[in-house]
Amino acid sequence: MAAAPDPAFELSLLTRSGGLLCGVDEAGRGPWAGPVVAAAVMLDPAFVPPGLADSKLLSERAREALFEALVASARIGIAFASVARIDRTDIRQATLWAMSSAVAALPGGPAPRLIAVDGRDVPPGLPCPGEAVVDGDAKSLSIAAASIVAKVTRDRMMTALAETTPGYDFERHKGYGTAAHQAALAAHGVTPHHRRTFAPIRRLLAGA
Repeated sequence: MAAAPDPAFELSLLTRSGGLLCGVDEAGRGPWAGPVVAAAVMLDPAFVPPGLADSKLLSERAREALFEALVASARIGIAFASVARIDRTDIRQATLWAMSSAVAALPGGPAPRLIAVDGRDVPPGLPCPGEAVVDGDAKSLSIAAASIVAKVTRDRMMTALAETTPGYDFERHKGYGTAAHQAALAAHGVTPHHRRTFAPIRRLLAGA
């Protein structure tokens, strides 16, 4: 079983937020193809699904089950930055924009008073103070929940993309630069779903 975040760390965030804490995380910064997806999650203190942990440490089955439990119990906002936005700005700026947009997409209810963000950056335009937490998905239950929502959402998007873009196995590698993905690019070329500003794709387009 994946190690759970430290309850004491989460309690410190909750105390400072007056119980109105929002966790934010993303999925898909590194892949060569597909969007980057961000999620904002405000857990229900009366029901925190057991087993929350960094999404990277969970099996696909566990992530899917926790995703469904979170959808049923938490307030969730989701946003994604398209490949066009990633190429127009850069992956960092696109990710920060998606994170801020995910917070803005939270459904009605009390507004968060503190937003805990995985990583080193606090997105601009947040409606309340934000706090960057390095390795936050391993430290905070709220950020871990956001990591699960972002990961499952993006994986489903890439699986759907595979149905309309055969030959690339997006449902398997989710756009990451695996050997299978490299072989597909060599055989079929670059698609509109690939990030043209990423070095491996840029080199392919240049014929290097």
